[in-house]
Amino acid sequence: MARLHLFDLDGTLLHGTTAPVEISRQLGLEAETVALDRAIGAGLIGPPEYAAQVYDLWAGLTEAHVTAAFEAAPWLTRIREVWAEIRSAGEYCAVVSLSPSFFVERLLEWGAHATHGSQLPAVPFTEPVDPAGALSAAAKVTIADRLCAEFGVARADCVAYGDSSSDKELFAVVPVSVAVNADGHLAGLATHSYTGRDLWDAYELVAGLS
Repeated sequence: MARLHLFDLDGTLLHGTTAPVEISRQLGLEAETVALDRAIGAGLIGPPEYAAQVYDLWAGLTEAHVTAAFEAAPWLTRIREVWAEIRSAGEYCAVVSLSPSFFVERLLEWGAHATHGSQLPAVPFTEPVDPAGALSAAAKVTIADRLCAEFGVARADCVAYGDSSSDKELFAVVPVSVAVNADGHLAGLATHSYTGRDLWDAYELVAGLS
């Protein structure tokens, strides 16, 4: 049976940062977004409030800013090589993130079969934000189930890669998980743990398991 590899973005594929922080850096608003990341990480605000606040911060956001943020971001190395290897093995890879879909979907060009992120209006913003479009940790499980149905696999065939509290619920329902540069929220939950900057090394922890 083929496997489905589910990758988190912020703090996992991106090392030590989040997509919103990288986007905000292009606008000179990094500190404000770091504060928002801390607030949502501490449970002081939820995904809908976070989405509404970054929407307000990004009033001047353009596609050029998003492109610059994506290209300058501190990605782990060998992401494309890992996804090419997964594809060559007849398996599937997807990115499921709480970050904006207009950033996450750029990873389709790197070889992901599917990407899912929070739904914000298209850039530049001309439509109001719908807070209901913001994904939650629980939504990652719902999306994983939807992807399983799409690719003809089961939860038992999934491997999850993540780093923080937003990955706890997904880690709890799949049989194999890799904590990548993780914080204490995933302690004792992950099957494997990896610290470093190379996704291939993290993937190798599960590559031979089927």
